[in-house]
Amino acid sequence: MAITIIDLPPKKKSRNASTKKDLVNHPPHYTNHKWEAIEILEEFFSDDPLLWQCGKYLLRCKHKNNLKQDLQKMIWYANKRIEKEGKK
Repeated sequence: MAITIIDLPPKKKSRNASTKKDLVNHPPHYTNHKWEAIEILEEFFSDDPLLWQCGKYLLRCKHKNNLKQDLQKMIWYANKRIEKEGKK
């Protein structure tokens, strides 16, 4: 009887499995949920950079050190988007 070795793909590590944080590619304020923020932003706002920014600041606001500042930034971008819509 021959033994066959099967090449299995490497087990996918969960984003939070590593003890070393990757602050450039996967910062914790974007990866501490089921989906990474970039996945949501690409799905919903790939064609609208102002709404992309709104989403970015909203998704991370509770996980950074300054909730108020991130919400203010989100509102700034939302106002810019509203202005753009008004010019149509």
